[in-house]
Amino acid sequence: MKGKGLITTLLVAFFGALAGLFIYTRFLDRSKLVIGTEKEKQLIEENARYTSMVPQSGVNDFTYAAEHTVHAVVHVKTKAMVSSAYSNPIYEFFYGPGASRPREVRGFGSGVIVTADGYIVTNNHVIEDADEVDVTLNDKRTFAADVVGRDPSTDIAVLKIKAAGLPYIRFGNSDAIRLGEWVLAVGNPFNLTSTVTAGIVSAKGRSLNLLDNQYRIESFIQTDAALNQGNSGGALVNVQGELIGITTAIISPSGAYAGNSFAVPTSIVKKIYEDLREYGEVQRGLMGINITDVTADIAEQEKLKEIRGVYLAGVVEDGAAKAAGLQEKDVIIAINGEPVETTADLQEKVNRYRPGDKLEVTYLRKGKQDKKNVILRNIEGSTDVLAPGTQSLSVFGATFAPLTTGEKSKYKITGGVKITSITEGRFRDLGFGKGTVIVDVNGQRVNSAADVSRATENEKSLTSVEGFTPDGTYFKYQTRR
Repeated sequence: MKGKGLITTLLVAFFGALAGLFIYTRFLDRSKLVIGTEKEKQLIEENARYTSMVPQSGVNDFTYAAEHTVHAVVHVKTKAMVSSAYSNPIYEFFYGPGASRPREVRGFGSGVIVTADGYIVTNNHVIEDADEVDVTLNDKRTFAADVVGRDPSTDIAVLKIKAAGLPYIRFGNSDAIRLGEWVLAVGNPFNLTSTVTAGIVSAKGRSLNLLDNQYRIESFIQTDAALNQGNSGGALVNVQGELIGITTAIISPSGAYAGNSFAVPTSIVKKIYEDLREYGEVQRGLMGINITDVTADIAEQEKLKEIRGVYLAGVVEDGAAKAAGLQEKDVIIAINGEPVETTADLQEKVNRYRPGDKLEVTYLRKGKQDKKNVILRNIEGSTDVLAPGTQSLSVFGATFAPLTTGEKSKYKITGGVKITSITEGRFRDLGFGKGTVIVDVNGQRVNSAADVSRATENEKSLTSVEGFTPDGTYFKYQTRR
Protein backbone atom coordinates (compact mmCIF):
# COMPACT_ATOMS: atom_id res chain seq x y z
CA MET A 1 0.00 0.00 0.00
CA LYS A 2 2.85 2.33 0.79
CA GLY A 3 4.32 1.72 -2.66
CA LYS A 4 1.01 2.47 -4.38
CA GLY A 5 0.64 5.69 -2.34
CA LEU A 6 4.12 6.83 -3.37
CA ILE A 7 3.43 6.19 -7.05
CA THR A 8 0.12 8.02 -6.82
CA THR A 9 1.82 11.00 -5.19
CA LEU A 10 4.50 11.15 -7.90
CA LEU A 11 1.92 10.98 -10.69
CA VAL A 12 -0.15 13.75 -9.13
CA ALA A 13 2.99 15.89 -8.74
CA PHE A 14 4.07 15.23 -12.33
CA PHE A 15 0.70 16.08 -13.90
CA GLY A 16 0.32 19.03 -11.57
CA ALA A 17 3.67 20.40 -12.78
CA LEU A 18 2.62 19.93 -16.39
CA ALA A 19 -0.65 21.74 -15.77
CA GLY A 20 1.12 24.61 -14.02
CA LEU A 21 3.65 24.98 -16.85
CA PHE A 22 0.86 24.97 -19.43
CA ILE A 23 -1.14 27.65 -17.62
CA TYR A 24 1.97 29.84 -17.09
CA THR A 25 3.23 29.73 -20.66
CA ARG A 26 -0.23 29.84 -22.19
CA PHE A 27 -1.81 32.66 -20.21
CA LEU A 28 0.56 34.39 -17.82
CA ASP A 29 3.90 34.98 -19.59
CA ARG A 30 3.07 36.31 -23.12
CA SER A 31 5.49 39.24 -23.28
CA LYS A 32 8.79 37.43 -23.47
CA LEU A 33 10.21 35.28 -26.26
CA VAL A 34 13.58 33.72 -25.65
CA ILE A 35 15.42 32.53 -28.74
CA GLY A 36 18.67 30.72 -28.32
CA THR A 37 21.83 32.40 -27.02
CA GLU A 38 22.57 36.12 -26.69
CA LYS A 39 24.71 35.93 -29.86
CA GLU A 40 21.82 34.42 -31.81
CA LYS A 41 19.47 37.13 -30.55
CA GLN A 42 21.95 39.85 -31.68
CA LEU A 43 22.18 38.35 -35.18
CA ILE A 44 18.39 38.35 -35.48
CA GLU A 45 18.14 42.00 -34.41
CA GLU A 46 20.85 43.10 -36.86
CA ASN A 47 19.23 41.34 -39.82
CA ALA A 48 15.57 42.11 -39.10
CA ARG A 49 13.97 44.25 -41.85
CA TYR A 50 10.58 45.81 -42.33
CA THR A 51 8.70 44.41 -45.28
CA SER A 52 7.20 47.78 -46.29
CA MET A 53 8.76 49.80 -49.16
CA VAL A 54 10.34 52.39 -46.87
CA PRO A 55 14.02 53.34 -47.28
CA GLN A 56 16.13 52.52 -44.24
CA SER A 57 19.23 54.45 -43.24
CA GLY A 58 22.49 52.56 -43.58
CA VAL A 59 21.05 49.82 -45.80
CA ASN A 60 22.57 49.48 -49.28
CA ASP A 61 19.31 48.46 -50.91
CA PHE A 62 18.64 50.45 -54.10
CA THR A 63 15.31 48.87 -55.02
CA TYR A 64 13.22 51.57 -53.34
CA ALA A 65 15.01 54.43 -55.14
CA ALA A 66 15.04 52.59 -58.47
CA GLU A 67 11.36 51.62 -58.41
CA HIS A 68 10.27 55.11 -57.35
CA THR A 69 12.29 57.01 -59.97
CA VAL A 70 12.53 54.91 -63.12
CA HIS A 71 8.98 55.79 -64.20
CA ALA A 72 9.69 59.52 -63.88
CA VAL A 73 12.70 59.56 -66.23
CA VAL A 74 11.79 60.10 -69.88
CA HIS A 75 13.39 59.59 -73.26
CA VAL A 76 13.94 62.92 -75.05
CA LYS A 77 14.18 62.75 -78.85
CA THR A 78 15.01 65.76 -81.02
CA LYS A 79 14.91 66.60 -84.70
CA ALA A 80 16.72 69.47 -86.43
CA MET A 81 17.18 70.52 -90.03
CA VAL A 82 20.73 71.68 -90.75
CA SER A 83 22.39 72.86 -93.94
CA SER A 84 25.41 70.98 -95.16
CA ALA A 85 27.74 71.90 -97.98
CA TYR A 86 27.05 70.00 -101.18
CA SER A 87 30.05 69.80 -103.49
CA ASN A 88 28.34 68.26 -106.53
CA PRO A 89 29.37 70.54 -109.46
CA ILE A 90 26.11 69.88 -111.33
CA TYR A 91 24.12 70.92 -108.25
CA GLU A 92 26.28 74.08 -107.96
CA PHE A 93 25.79 74.83 -111.67
CA PHE A 94 22.04 75.10 -111.16
CA TYR A 95 21.96 76.57 -107.64
CA GLY A 96 25.20 78.52 -107.47
CA PRO A 97 28.56 78.05 -105.66
CA GLY A 98 28.41 77.30 -101.98
CA ALA A 99 24.89 75.97 -102.35
CA SER A 100 23.62 73.77 -99.59
CA ARG A 101 20.60 71.69 -98.92
CA PRO A 102 19.08 70.85 -95.55
CA ARG A 103 19.38 67.44 -93.96
CA GLU A 104 17.62 66.01 -90.95
CA VAL A 105 19.64 65.39 -87.81
CA ARG A 106 18.20 63.40 -84.90
CA GLY A 107 19.38 63.41 -81.32
CA PHE A 108 18.41 61.74 -78.08
CA GLY A 109 18.86 62.12 -74.35
CA SER A 110 16.97 61.90 -71.09
CA GLY A 111 14.76 64.12 -68.95
CA VAL A 112 13.27 64.11 -65.45
CA ILE A 113 9.60 64.73 -64.69
CA VAL A 114 9.44 67.07 -61.67
CA THR A 115 5.69 67.76 -61.51
CA ALA A 116 2.60 65.62 -62.04
CA ASP A 117 1.35 68.00 -64.76
CA GLY A 118 4.31 67.49 -67.08
CA TYR A 119 7.21 69.84 -66.32
CA ILE A 120 10.49 68.17 -67.28
CA VAL A 121 14.09 69.15 -66.53
CA THR A 122 16.87 68.15 -68.94
CA ASN A 123 20.22 69.45 -70.23
CA ASN A 124 20.32 72.42 -72.56
CA HIS A 125 22.72 70.60 -74.88
CA VAL A 126 20.13 67.83 -75.36
CA ILE A 127 17.55 70.16 -76.95
CA GLU A 128 19.71 73.05 -78.20
CA ASP A 129 19.04 73.96 -81.85
CA ALA A 130 16.22 71.38 -82.06
CA ASP A 131 13.26 72.14 -84.32
CA GLU A 132 11.12 69.42 -82.73
CA VAL A 133 11.28 67.81 -79.29
CA ASP A 134 9.37 64.63 -78.42
CA VAL A 135 9.22 62.92 -75.05
CA THR A 136 8.55 59.20 -74.57
CA LEU A 137 7.48 58.08 -71.11
CA ASN A 138 8.44 54.83 -69.46
CA ASP A 139 4.98 53.48 -70.31
CA LYS A 140 5.79 54.12 -74.02
CA ARG A 141 3.39 57.06 -74.47
CA THR A 142 4.90 59.84 -76.61
CA PHE A 143 4.17 63.57 -76.34
CA ALA A 144 5.31 66.64 -78.26
CA ALA A 145 7.20 68.90 -75.83
CA ASP A 146 7.34 72.68 -75.63
CA VAL A 147 10.59 74.34 -74.56
CA VAL A 148 9.68 76.51 -71.55
CA GLY A 149 13.18 77.94 -71.40
CA ARG A 150 16.83 77.07 -71.38
CA ASP A 151 19.99 78.31 -69.70
CA PRO A 152 23.31 77.69 -71.49
CA SER A 153 25.19 79.06 -68.46
CA THR A 154 24.25 76.00 -66.40
CA ASP A 155 23.32 73.61 -69.24
CA ILE A 156 19.78 73.28 -67.90
CA ALA A 157 16.52 73.42 -69.88
CA VAL A 158 12.86 73.01 -68.95
CA LEU A 159 10.25 71.27 -71.13
CA LYS A 160 6.47 70.94 -70.76
CA ILE A 161 4.14 68.23 -72.05
CA LYS A 162 0.35 68.22 -71.91
CA ALA A 163 -0.39 65.42 -69.46
CA ALA A 164 -1.68 64.90 -65.93
CA GLY A 165 -1.18 62.44 -63.10
CA LEU A 166 2.39 61.68 -64.09
CA PRO A 167 4.93 60.06 -61.75
CA TYR A 168 7.59 62.59 -60.77
CA ILE A 169 10.72 62.94 -58.66
CA ARG A 170 10.91 65.43 -55.82
CA PHE A 171 13.88 67.77 -55.50
CA GLY A 172 16.32 66.73 -52.78
CA ASN A 173 19.08 68.68 -51.05
CA SER A 174 22.34 68.24 -52.98
CA ASP A 175 24.19 70.19 -50.27
CA ALA A 176 23.44 67.38 -47.80
CA ILE A 177 25.11 64.59 -49.78
CA ARG A 178 28.49 63.40 -48.53
CA LEU A 179 31.55 61.90 -50.16
CA GLY A 180 31.18 58.14 -50.36
CA GLU A 181 27.38 58.27 -50.29
CA TRP A 182 25.57 55.89 -52.64
CA VAL A 183 23.67 57.40 -55.58
CA LEU A 184 21.77 56.08 -58.61
CA ALA A 185 21.86 57.38 -62.19
CA VAL A 186 18.66 56.82 -64.17
CA GLY A 187 18.52 57.46 -67.91
CA ASN A 188 18.40 56.16 -71.46
CA PRO A 189 21.96 55.37 -72.66
CA PHE A 190 22.30 54.31 -76.29
CA ASN A 191 18.49 54.56 -76.60
CA LEU A 192 18.10 51.79 -74.02
CA THR A 193 15.16 52.98 -71.93
CA SER A 194 14.88 52.91 -68.15
CA THR A 195 18.47 52.06 -67.28
CA VAL A 196 19.65 52.34 -63.66
CA THR A 197 23.30 52.35 -62.54
CA ALA A 198 24.79 52.85 -59.09
CA GLY A 199 27.91 54.49 -57.71
CA ILE A 200 29.22 56.68 -54.93
CA VAL A 201 29.81 60.41 -54.69
CA SER A 202 33.48 60.84 -55.56
CA ALA A 203 33.75 64.64 -55.26
CA LYS A 204 31.67 67.82 -55.09
CA GLY A 205 32.12 71.26 -56.60
CA ARG A 206 34.00 70.07 -59.70
CA SER A 207 34.64 72.63 -62.48
CA LEU A 208 35.47 71.15 -65.89
CA ASN A 209 35.47 74.31 -68.07
CA LEU A 210 32.90 72.43 -70.12
CA LEU A 211 30.48 75.30 -70.78
CA ASP A 212 31.41 78.04 -73.24
CA ASN A 213 29.64 80.97 -71.67
CA GLN A 214 30.79 84.13 -69.90
CA TYR A 215 28.38 83.47 -67.05
CA ARG A 216 28.93 79.72 -66.86
CA ILE A 217 28.32 78.08 -63.50
CA GLU A 218 30.06 74.75 -63.00
CA SER A 219 29.96 72.98 -59.66
CA PHE A 220 29.41 69.36 -60.66
CA ILE A 221 28.80 66.35 -58.44
CA GLN A 222 31.33 63.70 -59.48
CA THR A 223 30.35 60.03 -59.17
CA ASP A 224 31.45 56.66 -60.51
CA ALA A 225 27.93 55.71 -61.60
CA ALA A 226 28.15 54.60 -65.24
CA LEU A 227 26.93 57.12 -67.83
CA ASN A 228 27.00 56.89 -71.61
CA GLN A 229 25.58 58.73 -74.62
CA GLY A 230 21.90 59.27 -73.98
CA ASN A 231 22.22 59.67 -70.21
CA SER A 232 22.47 63.47 -70.53
CA GLY A 233 19.50 65.09 -68.82
CA GLY A 234 18.77 62.05 -66.65
CA ALA A 235 18.36 61.80 -62.90
CA LEU A 236 20.96 61.42 -60.18
CA VAL A 237 19.09 60.34 -57.04
CA ASN A 238 19.96 59.37 -53.48
CA VAL A 239 18.83 56.12 -51.89
CA GLN A 240 15.65 57.88 -50.71
CA GLY A 241 14.72 58.43 -54.36
CA GLU A 242 15.16 62.22 -54.19
CA LEU A 243 16.60 64.16 -57.12
CA ILE A 244 20.04 65.54 -56.26
CA GLY A 245 21.39 66.21 -59.75
CA ILE A 246 20.93 66.13 -63.52
CA THR A 247 23.44 63.80 -65.18
CA THR A 248 25.40 65.81 -67.72
CA ALA A 249 28.88 64.67 -68.74
CA ILE A 250 31.70 62.14 -68.57
CA ILE A 251 35.47 62.41 -68.97
CA SER A 252 36.63 59.76 -71.41
CA PRO A 253 39.35 59.36 -74.03
CA SER A 254 37.12 57.01 -76.04
CA GLY A 255 33.72 58.68 -75.67
CA ALA A 256 32.40 55.81 -73.54
CA TYR A 257 32.19 55.59 -69.77
CA ALA A 258 35.66 55.50 -68.18
CA GLY A 259 34.99 55.65 -64.45
CA ASN A 260 33.92 59.25 -63.87
CA SER A 261 30.58 60.97 -64.43
CA PHE A 262 29.26 64.42 -63.56
CA ALA A 263 25.89 65.90 -62.65
CA VAL A 264 24.59 69.45 -62.14
CA PRO A 265 23.49 69.61 -58.47
CA THR A 266 19.92 70.48 -57.55
CA SER A 267 21.19 73.52 -55.64
CA ILE A 268 21.67 74.97 -59.15
CA VAL A 269 18.94 73.08 -61.04
CA LYS A 270 16.02 73.97 -58.80
CA LYS A 271 16.60 77.72 -58.99
CA ILE A 272 16.97 77.65 -62.78
CA TYR A 273 13.80 75.56 -63.08
CA GLU A 274 11.83 77.92 -60.84
CA ASP A 275 13.06 81.01 -62.72
CA LEU A 276 12.23 79.61 -66.16
CA ARG A 277 8.82 78.43 -65.03
CA GLU A 278 7.87 81.65 -63.19
CA TYR A 279 9.57 84.32 -65.31
CA GLY A 280 10.41 82.62 -68.61
CA GLU A 281 13.97 83.87 -68.11
CA VAL A 282 16.74 83.08 -65.64
CA GLN A 283 16.96 85.87 -63.07
CA ARG A 284 20.72 85.69 -62.47
CA GLY A 285 22.17 87.88 -59.76
CA LEU A 286 25.64 89.13 -60.68
CA MET A 287 28.34 90.54 -58.41
CA GLY A 288 30.38 92.04 -61.26
CA ILE A 289 33.75 90.45 -60.52
CA ASN A 290 36.48 88.50 -62.33
CA ILE A 291 37.60 85.65 -60.11
CA THR A 292 40.14 82.87 -59.73
CA ASP A 293 40.98 80.31 -57.05
CA VAL A 294 43.51 81.27 -54.39
CA THR A 295 46.81 79.57 -55.18
CA ALA A 296 49.98 79.18 -53.13
CA ASP A 297 51.53 82.12 -55.00
CA ILE A 298 48.51 84.35 -54.38
CA ALA A 299 48.42 83.33 -50.71
CA GLU A 300 52.07 84.26 -50.33
CA GLN A 301 51.66 87.51 -52.26
CA GLU A 302 48.60 88.61 -50.25
CA LYS A 303 50.00 87.24 -46.97
CA LEU A 304 47.15 84.81 -46.42
CA LYS A 305 47.33 82.21 -43.65
CA GLU A 306 45.39 79.60 -45.66
CA ILE A 307 45.24 78.64 -49.33
CA ARG A 308 41.46 78.94 -49.72
CA GLY A 309 38.87 81.37 -50.93
CA VAL A 310 38.26 83.28 -54.17
CA TYR A 311 40.65 85.96 -55.38
CA LEU A 312 39.23 89.04 -57.11
CA ALA A 313 41.36 89.46 -60.23
CA GLY A 314 39.16 92.37 -61.31
CA VAL A 315 36.09 94.37 -60.27
CA VAL A 316 33.68 95.55 -62.98
CA GLU A 317 33.03 99.29 -63.09
CA ASP A 318 29.42 100.11 -62.17
CA GLY A 319 28.98 96.55 -60.88
CA ALA A 320 27.45 95.38 -57.61
CA ALA A 321 30.78 94.54 -55.95
CA LYS A 322 32.28 97.89 -56.88
CA ALA A 323 29.27 99.73 -55.47
CA ALA A 324 29.59 97.79 -52.20
CA GLY A 325 33.26 98.69 -51.79
CA LEU A 326 34.99 95.46 -52.80
CA GLN A 327 38.33 95.92 -54.54
CA GLU A 328 40.70 94.06 -56.81
CA LYS A 329 42.93 91.63 -54.85
CA ASP A 330 40.30 91.09 -52.14
CA VAL A 331 39.74 87.43 -51.21
CA ILE A 332 36.17 86.26 -50.59
CA ILE A 333 35.99 83.59 -47.89
CA ALA A 334 32.24 83.43 -47.07
CA ILE A 335 28.77 84.29 -48.42
CA ASN A 336 26.03 84.84 -45.85
CA GLY A 337 28.19 83.09 -43.28
CA GLU A 338 28.76 79.99 -45.42
CA PRO A 339 32.46 79.29 -46.13
CA VAL A 340 33.67 79.70 -49.73
CA GLU A 341 36.56 77.49 -50.80
CA THR A 342 36.71 77.76 -54.61
CA THR A 343 35.32 79.72 -57.57
CA ALA A 344 32.86 76.88 -58.27
CA ASP A 345 31.72 77.12 -54.65
CA LEU A 346 31.18 80.88 -54.93
CA GLN A 347 29.32 80.61 -58.24
CA GLU A 348 26.99 77.94 -56.89
CA LYS A 349 26.15 79.99 -53.78
CA VAL A 350 25.55 83.26 -55.67
CA ASN A 351 23.43 81.43 -58.27
CA ARG A 352 20.79 80.79 -55.59
CA TYR A 353 19.90 84.47 -55.50
CA ARG A 354 18.22 86.95 -57.84
CA PRO A 355 18.91 90.58 -58.79
CA GLY A 356 18.04 92.84 -55.87
CA ASP A 357 18.94 90.24 -53.22
CA LYS A 358 21.46 91.32 -50.59
CA LEU A 359 24.46 89.13 -49.76
CA GLU A 360 26.78 89.48 -46.78
CA VAL A 361 30.26 88.97 -48.24
CA THR A 362 33.12 88.14 -45.88
CA TYR A 363 36.51 88.91 -47.39
CA LEU A 364 40.19 89.43 -46.65
CA ARG A 365 42.07 92.57 -47.64
CA LYS A 366 45.77 92.68 -46.93
CA GLY A 367 45.31 89.93 -44.38
CA LYS A 368 42.50 91.66 -42.47
CA GLN A 369 38.95 90.26 -42.43
CA ASP A 370 35.93 92.45 -43.09
CA LYS A 371 32.34 92.27 -44.40
CA LYS A 372 30.36 94.10 -47.08
CA ASN A 373 26.71 93.94 -48.12
CA VAL A 374 26.45 93.41 -51.88
CA ILE A 375 23.14 93.98 -53.69
CA LEU A 376 23.14 91.76 -56.78
CA ARG A 377 22.36 93.17 -60.22
CA ASN A 378 21.11 91.64 -63.46
CA ILE A 379 22.95 91.36 -66.77
CA GLU A 380 21.79 94.86 -67.73
CA GLY A 381 23.17 96.39 -64.52
CA SER A 382 19.88 96.96 -62.68
CA THR A 383 17.96 95.09 -60.00
CA ASP A 384 14.83 94.67 -62.15
CA VAL A 385 13.29 91.36 -63.20
CA LEU A 386 14.32 90.54 -66.76
CA ALA A 387 11.56 90.06 -69.31
CA PRO A 388 11.33 86.72 -71.17
CA GLY A 389 13.72 86.59 -74.10
CA THR A 390 16.08 89.26 -72.76
CA GLN A 391 19.06 86.93 -72.80
CA SER A 392 17.90 84.88 -75.81
CA LEU A 393 16.57 87.75 -77.90
CA SER A 394 16.61 87.14 -81.66
CA VAL A 395 17.57 89.98 -84.02
CA PHE A 396 17.46 89.47 -87.81
CA GLY A 397 17.33 85.71 -87.21
CA ALA A 398 20.31 85.52 -84.84
CA THR A 399 20.63 85.01 -81.08
CA PHE A 400 23.62 86.28 -79.13
CA ALA A 401 25.74 85.77 -76.04
CA PRO A 402 28.21 88.18 -74.42
CA LEU A 403 31.87 87.45 -75.09
CA THR A 404 33.91 85.56 -72.54
CA THR A 405 37.13 87.00 -71.14
CA GLY A 406 39.11 84.55 -73.28
CA GLU A 407 37.26 85.60 -76.46
CA LYS A 408 37.91 89.27 -75.76
CA SER A 409 41.59 88.46 -75.34
CA LYS A 410 41.62 86.39 -78.55
CA TYR A 411 40.21 89.23 -80.68
CA LYS A 412 41.97 91.97 -78.66
CA ILE A 413 38.70 93.80 -77.97
CA THR A 414 36.93 95.02 -74.84
CA GLY A 415 33.37 94.04 -75.73
CA GLY A 416 31.00 92.55 -78.25
CA VAL A 417 28.57 89.67 -78.77
CA LYS A 418 28.84 86.26 -80.38
CA ILE A 419 26.17 84.68 -82.57
CA THR A 420 25.00 81.48 -80.84
CA SER A 421 22.38 80.43 -83.40
CA ILE A 422 21.12 81.75 -86.70
CA THR A 423 18.12 81.16 -88.95
CA GLU A 424 16.65 82.93 -91.97
CA GLY A 425 17.17 86.70 -91.76
CA ARG A 426 19.36 89.60 -92.77
CA PHE A 427 22.39 88.45 -90.77
CA ARG A 428 22.38 85.10 -92.55
CA ASP A 429 21.99 86.95 -95.87
CA LEU A 430 25.21 88.82 -95.04
CA GLY A 431 27.00 85.50 -94.63
CA PHE A 432 27.11 85.46 -90.82
CA GLY A 433 27.12 82.11 -89.06
CA LYS A 434 27.31 80.64 -85.60
CA GLY A 435 30.42 81.97 -83.83
CA THR A 436 30.56 85.29 -85.70
CA VAL A 437 31.55 88.14 -83.35
CA ILE A 438 29.84 91.53 -83.69
CA VAL A 439 31.27 94.58 -81.94
CA ASP A 440 29.44 97.45 -83.65
CA VAL A 441 25.99 97.83 -85.25
CA ASN A 442 24.92 101.07 -86.96
CA GLY A 443 27.84 102.87 -85.33
CA GLN A 444 26.92 101.73 -81.81
CA ARG A 445 29.01 99.41 -79.62
CA VAL A 446 27.11 96.28 -78.57
CA ASN A 447 27.60 93.97 -75.58
CA SER A 448 24.27 92.15 -75.42
CA ALA A 449 21.36 91.05 -77.57
CA ALA A 450 19.41 94.00 -76.16
CA ASP A 451 22.14 96.35 -77.44
CA VAL A 452 21.85 94.86 -80.94
CA SER A 453 18.08 95.24 -80.85
CA ARG A 454 18.30 98.88 -79.75
CA ALA A 455 20.98 99.69 -82.33
CA THR A 456 18.73 98.37 -85.12
CA GLU A 457 15.64 100.09 -83.71
CA ASN A 458 14.02 96.68 -83.18
CA GLU A 459 15.04 95.39 -86.63
CA LYS A 460 13.91 98.51 -88.50
CA SER A 461 17.35 99.66 -89.62
CA LEU A 462 20.70 98.10 -90.54
CA THR A 463 23.32 100.35 -92.17
CA SER A 464 26.63 98.92 -90.90
CA VAL A 465 28.03 95.92 -89.02
CA GLU A 466 31.56 95.50 -87.69
CA GLY A 467 33.13 92.38 -86.21
CA PHE A 468 35.14 89.20 -86.72
CA THR A 469 34.56 85.87 -88.40
CA PRO A 470 35.08 82.76 -86.20
CA ASP A 471 38.63 82.38 -87.57
CA GLY A 472 39.53 85.90 -86.43
CA THR A 473 39.20 87.79 -89.75
CA TYR A 474 38.04 91.38 -89.26
CA PHE A 475 35.12 92.66 -91.35
CA LYS A 476 33.02 95.77 -91.73
CA TYR A 477 29.90 95.83 -93.90
CA GLN A 478 28.00 98.86 -95.12
CA THR A 479 24.40 98.25 -96.19
CA ARG A 480 21.80 100.40 -97.90
CA ARG A 481 19.38 100.41 -95.00
